[in-house]
Amino acid sequence: MDTQFLVSLTIILATFGLYIGIAVYNKAKATSDFYVAGRGVPPIFNGMAIGADWMSAASFIGMAGTIMLLGYDGLAYIMGWTGGYLLLTFLLAPQLRKYGRYTVPEFIGDRYNSHTARIIAALCTIIISFTYSIGQLSGSGVVIGRLFEIDAKLGTMIGVVLIAFYAAFGGMKGITWTQVAQYIILIVAYLIPVIFMSLQITGNPAPWLSYGKIVEEMGALDRELGISEYFAPFTNGTKWQFLALMFTLMAGTAGLPHVIVRFYTVSTMKAARWSGAWALLFIGLLYLSAPAYAAFSRFILMKNIVGQKLTELPAWTETWVNTGKLKLADSNGDGILQWQELTIANDIVVMATPEIANLGVFVIGLVAAGAMAAALSTAGGLMIAISSSFAHDIYYRVLKPQASEKNRLSVARWSIIVATLLAGLIALNPPGAITQIVAWAFALASGTFFPALLLGVWWKRSNAQGVTWGMIVGLAVTLSYIFAAKYGGFTIAGIIDTGAGVFGAAAAILTNVIVSLRTEAPSQQLQDEVMDLRYPEQMTYKDGQVWLKDDSSL
Repeated sequence: MDTQFLVSLTIILATFGLYIGIAVYNKAKATSDFYVAGRGVPPIFNGMAIGADWMSAASFIGMAGTIMLLGYDGLAYIMGWTGGYLLLTFLLAPQLRKYGRYTVPEFIGDRYNSHTARIIAALCTIIISFTYSIGQLSGSGVVIGRLFEIDAKLGTMIGVVLIAFYAAFGGMKGITWTQVAQYIILIVAYLIPVIFMSLQITGNPAPWLSYGKIVEEMGALDRELGISEYFAPFTNGTKWQFLALMFTLMAGTAGLPHVIVRFYTVSTMKAARWSGAWALLFIGLLYLSAPAYAAFSRFILMKNIVGQKLTELPAWTETWVNTGKLKLADSNGDGILQWQELTIANDIVVMATPEIANLGVFVIGLVAAGAMAAALSTAGGLMIAISSSFAHDIYYRVLKPQASEKNRLSVARWSIIVATLLAGLIALNPPGAITQIVAWAFALASGTFFPALLLGVWWKRSNAQGVTWGMIVGLAVTLSYIFAAKYGGFTIAGIIDTGAGVFGAAAAILTNVIVSLRTEAPSQQLQDEVMDLRYPEQMTYKDGQVWLKDDSSL
């Protein structure tokens, strides 16, 4: 066994032990612990948990690689995902917290007083979260496969077993505190390599300030090698695809059920707002670093790998070639590696960077632990979303309202185990790259939940028939466009499968508005409840006026 393997294994096993220990210590004993962590999480820690829940394998493993390969066009991911948090924090999260439910389907079911809407919303939650979890489990397979130098498929199954255990055991209470630890590990693991690379290449330890100079140098290198410039816009897709992808990720962020439920774990509307503010800060640390990561990695590859003899390449290239994620060719037969002869999967850029930059075995192990933390934290949150939709919204609220608390917890835990195993089986042969699969989940969320929640909070005339048909049409349009674009080559204005959410959201909003206006208005009580959501908790809306809690009209 080599030193790198032993160091990486030790760090990862130590973090696994920490996660399982936290889950066991914070075992959920009641349904409120299992679904919303007893609503007692302080905003700063909830912000960390949101950050970990949010920064999935797609963010940690895939984003820097996507930006490295797409250049300017990859910035749609950063702007969409970050902008979506502003939408969620200001437009939806505090209002949903004031309504005081456990899940998004429960909010929709009670807001519209409709079991049909609740069931459709629960099914949408399961579809969205299941799609997203395939990307996370695929990411865990990449990390574990590289660490143990085994097939990524076997690595995926190891991740499945771990996630199934700690998510089913601890519930939201265990997952919340596990995610706090995972955030700290993943952000330290992400920042250390990019800071060291910045020091190596520019002599400046602040990558956010120094990478602009490297981008300029890469422009000259790109021209020299005759390839499209790294910062030239719309070279990998149309302007409309860029905008559609940005909208899809932004609206999808504001509609993701596993992220929204994190705002239910705090005590008040004010705490929900502060959770969003802290989360934006914690998320920004990674997202502002991703372009620097991409630029430095691309620069090192162009300077130190491209132009070398194929027989004299560093040892790390052989290791990654064996995983199938790196391909080297000699198309012109000159024995020298050209940029065009190098094929690197965007899923391995962050994982390979410590080796590319020769940062040492400890950093390589730390990055592996960080990548696992990112994949596991999001997968855990997704499994809770699937479990709560089935066990709480369908089983308890619709099928068996008289079920005991013990029975409900048992159904919730078994649904996590089954969902994790099914997602793991599909992740063995994923239908796309991690960022692509995750973008599909966002497209589905922007075509279903974003319109339902936006109109549910801000348009009191929206009714049960409107939201039900809106979600059905939005889901159908989004899925149809994803399949048509990916497998049939069908596009509108160059918008590919990852931008499908723009069509789903437009169709859902139009359907919701048209159907609501053509059917009976919600009861006055429901309309008053919607108006009430818009005011701080010390105020309430009744009789067409805003009142303080002491019943004195404002």
